[in-house]
Amino acid sequence: MSFYPLLKSYDGLDVNDYMRKVTSQRVASIIRKERLQALDFLALLSPAATEFLEEMAQKAHRLTLQHFGRTIQLYTPLYLSNQCVNRCLYCNFSHINKEIQRRRLSPEEIEAEAKAIASTGLKQVLLLTGDVPGKEPLEYLVQALDIIKESFTSLSVEINALSTEEYTLLTKHGVDGLTIYQEVYDEKTYESLHPAGPKRDYRWRLDAPERGCQAAMRRVNVGALLGLHHWPSEVFFTGLHAQYLQDRYLDTEISVSIPRIKSGPEGYQPTAPVSDRDLVQIILAFRLFMPRLGITLSTRESAALRDNLVPLGVTRLSSGVNTAVGGHIDEEAKDGQFIISDERSTEEIRQMLLQKGYQPVFQDWHNI
Repeated sequence: MSFYPLLKSYDGLDVNDYMRKVTSQRVASIIRKERLQALDFLALLSPAATEFLEEMAQKAHRLTLQHFGRTIQLYTPLYLSNQCVNRCLYCNFSHINKEIQRRRLSPEEIEAEAKAIASTGLKQVLLLTGDVPGKEPLEYLVQALDIIKESFTSLSVEINALSTEEYTLLTKHGVDGLTIYQEVYDEKTYESLHPAGPKRDYRWRLDAPERGCQAAMRRVNVGALLGLHHWPSEVFFTGLHAQYLQDRYLDTEISVSIPRIKSGPEGYQPTAPVSDRDLVQIILAFRLFMPRLGITLSTRESAALRDNLVPLGVTRLSSGVNTAVGGHIDEEAKDGQFIISDERSTEEIRQMLLQKGYQPVFQDWHNI
């Protein structure tokens, strides 16, 4: 099985031309629908739909309460290593970036980093590494999992694309969640942004979320880096990918992230910026298209914006984030993967959610 044939079936679709022809009447009728089709989702990303953001927000809020209640999951990333062989033009961990200090945590540092995060009350953590293929890096990751699994009830990974067998190995060592962005769904743009390294294999990465589902991951999170390519197209194909997985893997919770990419190494700047208003429209369209879809919002966004987006469909927030390797135990650690906009502590995020009448969820899963 693969999402690729479905993706290719839209090769003849002129997204801009389609969206130009969407009328206000069409958008109004879509909002009244109980179940949306793929092109309905695309219509909600059109300029015509911007006139209906308030109506979309009301329905998105109602659907989110219906399926998730007033709960927001909290988690934080733990960066194990920034060593990477890929040459992604937009990423500070790129092999081409000579301005950062490469580092990989020792077993003692991993344990200390985990304890520092766990002391904030967080029980859900996302482990990240750069892409260094081979047996030794996977063994290093397994060692890290065995060190920290006593500190957390949910372990997710955001690493290079693996085989089903490798994902299965990680689940045996406590991993229950997988985050893997396609980065950009447009294949030609993908090739131009990944000039070298194993990540250049578009199909291997595209099918990685499905391999994670087949390895019995409890939660799989997909997404595109908004800003790398025409955002309505990228959001449309992210939604189709999420729906494809949700329809086929009923035991796996499917979610999306909507990170807006910022500047990268060697002066890289996003070529297709996404405004705050666009981001609101994206969240609302996702919620109306897939009412049971998890939606993650990262600290790339400002505190004020994250606070205002909580009622519109968001189900998961990162908190207390430091994107540098060893950032939770070493005040001198720098060279993060990206610039954080919301620097609040986990306790500050917790208080914000309580003030809004939401329940911050530190743990929703316990292995027995």
